[in-house]
Parts: sequence; C-alpha cells; structure tokens
Amino acid sequence: MMTDKKEIRAEKAPAAIGPYSQAVKAGRTVYVSGQLPIDAQAGKITGETIREQTTQSLKNLEFILKEAGMDLSNVVKTTVLLNDINDFAGMNEVYSTFFAEPYPARAAYQVAALPAGALVEIEAVAVE
Repeated sequence: MMTDKKEIRAEKAPAAIGPYSQAVKAGRTVYVSGQLPIDAQAGKITGETIREQTTQSLKNLEFILKEAGMDLSNVVKTTVLLNDINDFAGMNEVYSTFFAEPYPARAAYQVAALPAGALVEIEAVAVE
C-alpha cells in the first residue's frame, strides 16, 4: 500500500532548482530537501561566512517546516554538508542556537563542492 505523499512548498524559502520538491510529507513525516543558504527575496546567497550561511539555511528549513505545520522541535534527524570541515565549529555554534534538547540526530560531512558555491547545505527529517 502506497503512503500518501504531499509536496510542501514555502514561498519564503528558495524554490527547488531541479526535479525535486522543497519537502515531501508522507504520513506523519516530512522530508526536507537540502537547504542551501539562498535568500529567496534576493534570489542568491547573500551571506559570506559559515555563520551567516548556516543561519540562512536553517531559516529556510524553518520556513518549509512552518508550511507543513511544524517547527524545528519536530526535527528528528539532520544532515549537514560542508564545503570545508574546518567550518564545523562555526556551523555548530549557529546550529546550537536553532535547536533545543533533545537535539536531532545528525551527520556532518565535508563534500567536494556544493551548488552555487555554498559553504553549507542542511537537510532534515521531521515527525508530527
């Protein structure tokens, strides 16, 4: 039996730049695609530092979760992709101000490159 799937689309977050959804709700779970630090109003990455870009990526995540009737407290798992693992401490500093205990499970990786020259991309799984 196929679970009902519903696309989640938030105007305040950047539109998907390919054949994917910002997020998909399946049952009580929302799967949020990786959020680049793109400012939707400006249409581009405006932050230059890892702290600024992490803030924007997490704000985009919040916009999408809000559209799904959720917030960051519903997040059970995140994946953080970093252009440079040496940015981990700066990302973590900002990340810790967005989430409260019990913190989501998390994995963080350095990748060869991210779209649009981003320093960070964050995806999440949230549950009602």
